[in-house]
Amino acid sequence: MQLISGFTKFLRSGWCNTALPVLASALIAVTAPQAHSQSLFSPAIRVNQDIVTWYELQQRQQFLELLGIPGSSEAEVRDALIDDRLRKQAMRDAGIQAAPEDVQTGIDEFASRGNFSSEEFLRLLGEEGISPETVRDFVADQLSWRDYVSARFLSQARPTEDEINRALGQGGGGGLQVLLSEIIIPVTPQTLAQAEALADEIALLPDQESFSSAARQYSAAATRENGGRLEWLSINNLPPALQPVILGLKNGDITDPLTLPNAVALFQMRGIREVATGAPRYSEIDYAIYYLPGGRSADTLADAARLKEEIDTCDDLYGIAKDQSPEVLDRVTAKPSEIPRDVALELAKLDRNEASTALTRNNGQTLMFLMLCNRTRDLGEDTTRVDVANALTQQRLQALADSLLEQLRAEAVIIEQ
Repeated sequence: MQLISGFTKFLRSGWCNTALPVLASALIAVTAPQAHSQSLFSPAIRVNQDIVTWYELQQRQQFLELLGIPGSSEAEVRDALIDDRLRKQAMRDAGIQAAPEDVQTGIDEFASRGNFSSEEFLRLLGEEGISPETVRDFVADQLSWRDYVSARFLSQARPTEDEINRALGQGGGGGLQVLLSEIIIPVTPQTLAQAEALADEIALLPDQESFSSAARQYSAAATRENGGRLEWLSINNLPPALQPVILGLKNGDITDPLTLPNAVALFQMRGIREVATGAPRYSEIDYAIYYLPGGRSADTLADAARLKEEIDTCDDLYGIAKDQSPEVLDRVTAKPSEIPRDVALELAKLDRNEASTALTRNNGQTLMFLMLCNRTRDLGEDTTRVDVANALTQQRLQALADSLLEQLRAEAVIIEQ
């Protein structure tokens, strides 16, 4: 289990920024059972002048089993391996090859993800029948592809200052949006340790399907019904402290568990895009919280649902709270960085005068009827230009690399055994 956890942490790390496509395809390269009549070193697939042997397929199968990655269909396997060879050919033609010392550094970091030395790591794999050459080739391919993509496309992928401004929503010309999935695990003092352990396991999940399954099973958010999937969100609507964390993710990556009041949260990146409409930044957020006793009981949730139907704006809550204790209603105007993280995350999903009933206080005994009243646009300088520039660059590098691979495949001679 320790070895599997270490591998999976590596796959979630930022070590191979532009090597994501080759890493992803490598992880699904599980071969169909080899026919007994075939020699281990005979060709299974021919891609132009290169071959994939049955031995390579067998090694990859064992490697992936240690990672805990489920098998995939034969068609997906063959596609992944064909792509692997096409990438290697492109790198070979460009004269790009990882230096031995860089490969060793990569293996050292790979091993450290599971708290192993390189020697321990290779020995453990060897005990499972995986040769050191398989690991070295795997790491070298990631490094080489990263270098190749960067050398070929970086100048095209770098955004201009105007493009960064548009992504930040300045000058009325566009914005950056992210497509996330969420899991919100409620906690009490008695369940905190158990919830944190569960969140640590979820953070190691290998793909979107398994994350969605976990959301349906464990999340307390309303999005659990559709696997935790959120709609597109402007990056500037998210809490400022969370923005660089989200922008640092690649598709399929999961954040480390985030501690919230009464909950632990995880987010998975499903997409990032530039949009033509403005995505302004905000200096202040005006919101209201009406507290309902009873937590998430059926009666209290029903009361909250009726309240949503009865009111149109935040000001209507004053009439609802009239003649009650002043503590029943909070009206807050605060900078985004001053808003509690769980509240800020819910507000990011809301339009003006929309409400959320996802949060509780008082150890789950009080339901928060949270309503967004207004956002005040900030015309000042933003502090996340570097994060946005990096996110745009990585997005474009991946798109350019994917396009190149499609072209290589269209031009290739591929023979499958």
